[in-house]
Amino acid sequence: MFDGPRGKETLADLFDGRSQLVIYHFMFGPGWAAGCPSCSYLSDHFDGTTIHLAHRDVTLAVVSRAPYAEIDAFKKRMGWKFHWASSFGTDFNYDYHVSATPAERGTGTVDYNYTVMEFPSEERPGASVFFKDGDGQIYHTYSTYARGLDILVGTYNFLDLVPRGRDEDGLAFSMAWLRHHDKYDGGYFVDPAAQWEEPKAATEGSCCSGEHHE
Repeated sequence: MFDGPRGKETLADLFDGRSQLVIYHFMFGPGWAAGCPSCSYLSDHFDGTTIHLAHRDVTLAVVSRAPYAEIDAFKKRMGWKFHWASSFGTDFNYDYHVSATPAERGTGTVDYNYTVMEFPSEERPGASVFFKDGDGQIYHTYSTYARGLDILVGTYNFLDLVPRGRDEDGLAFSMAWLRHHDKYDGGYFVDPAAQWEEPKAATEGSCCSGEHHE
C-alpha cells in the first residue's frame, strides 16, 4: 500500500486505468529537508511528459520512502504536478533495491545496479516498469539504475549536443553543479572538489551537495 494525494493506493491503483506503469524511485528519505537534487533535476522533466505517455497507455508515477506529508510539501515547493506517492512503512523500496535495508546499513555495502557495491546514501535512484494484463495480473518487466537513468534527463540530452557537452570531467562528483531549480541565483558557484552528500534532516537545514556555497 502506498500513501498519496488520493489516500491509500495499491500498486494496481498507480496504473490509473492503463496497462503500463513506469515508477521513478526518487531519493527522498524520511525526515530529509528536501528531495535529492539529482533526482529533482531528473524530475523537472516529468510534467510535460505525462500527458503524452497517457495517450500511449502508459502512466508515470514517482515513489519515495519519505512520509507523504513531507513529499507533498516539497512537491508544492517545486511546483510539480506528477503523481507522487509514499512507500513509507512498506518493503517496496527494499524489494527494488532503492533503499538500504537495516542489514545493508550495518555492512556498508548494498545490492544496487545488479552488483554489490558501496553507496554513500541509504536511498538510491532507479526506475521500474510494470505491465498489467486483462486479468489484472501485474508483471515487473524492467528496472534500471544509476547512469541507466540518463536517457530520462532531457537537459543532459541537450548538453550532449553542444561543444563542451556536460562539462563534468573536472568535478569530483559529476553532478555537483546541480541545484534545486529554485536555488540557482546570481551567487551560483561550483566547487570542483565537492563530493556527494546525503541530504540533511529537516532539523539540520536544507540539503544539496554544494548548496552551502550559495
